[in-house]
Amino acid sequence: MANQPNVLLILADDMGFSDIGCYGSEIETPHIDRLAAGGVRFSQFYNTARCSPSRASVLTGLHPHQTGIGILTKDDRPHGYPGSLHDDCVTVAEILSAAGYATSLVGKWHLASNIRQVNGAWPTRRGFDHFYGTLAGSCSYFQPASLTRGERNAEAEATEQADYYYTDAISQEACTFVREQSQLKQPFFMYVAYTAPHWPLQAHEKDIAKYRGRYDEGWDVLRERRMQKLRESGLLADAVQACERDTEEPAWEQAENKAWEARRMEVYAAQVHRMDQGIGDILATLEETGQLENTLVFFMSDNGACAEVLPLDSSAQAFKNRRPDLDRLKPRNGRELQVGNEPAIVPGPEDTYASYGRAWANLSNTPFRLYKRWTHEGGISTPLIVHWPAGGLDTGAIVRSPSQLTDVLPTILEATQVPYPESFQDRPVPRCEGCSLLPVLRGDPATDHALHWEHTGNAAIRLGRWKLVREYPKPWELYDMDTDRAETTDLAAQHPNIVHALVADWQAWANRVGVVPWDAVLAGYRAEGKNEAEAAG
Repeated sequence: MANQPNVLLILADDMGFSDIGCYGSEIETPHIDRLAAGGVRFSQFYNTARCSPSRASVLTGLHPHQTGIGILTKDDRPHGYPGSLHDDCVTVAEILSAAGYATSLVGKWHLASNIRQVNGAWPTRRGFDHFYGTLAGSCSYFQPASLTRGERNAEAEATEQADYYYTDAISQEACTFVREQSQLKQPFFMYVAYTAPHWPLQAHEKDIAKYRGRYDEGWDVLRERRMQKLRESGLLADAVQACERDTEEPAWEQAENKAWEARRMEVYAAQVHRMDQGIGDILATLEETGQLENTLVFFMSDNGACAEVLPLDSSAQAFKNRRPDLDRLKPRNGRELQVGNEPAIVPGPEDTYASYGRAWANLSNTPFRLYKRWTHEGGISTPLIVHWPAGGLDTGAIVRSPSQLTDVLPTILEATQVPYPESFQDRPVPRCEGCSLLPVLRGDPATDHALHWEHTGNAAIRLGRWKLVREYPKPWELYDMDTDRAETTDLAAQHPNIVHALVADWQAWANRVGVVPWDAVLAGYRAEGKNEAEAAG
């Protein structure tokens, strides 16, 4: 079809709701902010609470349970999910490739349980002509494990370059693909999946230096400052009245090791900043090649901020034993790899492997509760920015209607005028679960429909102003999203009829899409002598 747009889907990893400038952050993200200024921001866009499920959902337009990936990429059969993107679904890359698009994935895949042998769940077998990135999840930024080019191991590309940094390599590879496509008369779909700012905290020292001192005031002051920016921007309207610190974390005044704590957030900010610089390079390349005007760009995050503490296991050695990719790391400074969140380990360099902790994750998720893995707002609410100068979007608008990852694929298909198939390669595929966002992007009113979530027993349903949410194994809670998106006042006892109706709706959805009850998954693990932490990944 004439004048079909290019599509650029950019995904950050473990980035919270308020971690970019145009969503209230003190982190400098001018290039992402430029997309927002020339495009549309969403104030109530939702992911699926965890990396692999979100990636499966955005690429297929299905709920993750329908794709074979309900938790992560571990094969949990017979008591759980297979952990790989199965054949009973079709990806946006497969659909667009069949329609004549060139397709590329640059960055993190994390949708295959077997990353050692080429199989049907690898990106090259799911519609991507070009692939450079990592097949697994988190990894070193300086020596990423499972780095692959096409279907060939490419880890040596990192170890042979003295200045290699994964975020930069993703951006550079994306720019190369854009330049190559500019020579061809063929539209492209490119999925750029950064690992930034997922742990480990590793960054260029020059980027860290840019943020030195910026976090010395602590998480309390900065959370209030971000909240004020969010109020002034109009993103939250009157939906949040209070911005309370996580009660499990101390006030900054009582925090110990303040200099080390500030350093952790400085490195995290540097990781976000470096990703933004790379996005700027990609946009500049699109502009230089005359393709920016007719490129539909999405920017989003796979889940809310991460409160995980490293090592995830009982000791650093136990964590290393479970992560063989760490044993192969040979930091260029000649030191041994230091794993853990403790003041003796100052994060940033290649020989450190740390995370930034719950208190800073609470800042990242301002003004919401809880984190990655939960279905409260802190786990599932993250930015969505859509930019398409030639697409007739309502430039500068804020879309307040709730939407989620399943809506991205139908939006892409409507924009490219490519139909969703009833079958693919002679096999039927499930109908797409989402709705195109193109009408609301162009200023039309949204139609209200229920949104659903489940991850490791944590569950939620959103219908209109009401959100019913459960933190496993606690009771359901009910919140009015029009006035209380911070989820501070549980109204379940006051509205039993609403709770009953929403629970029934959620259960019908769970049955339809194949949610495996978390109790059943846990029972299977216990029968094998394993615990809940192992079941949750």
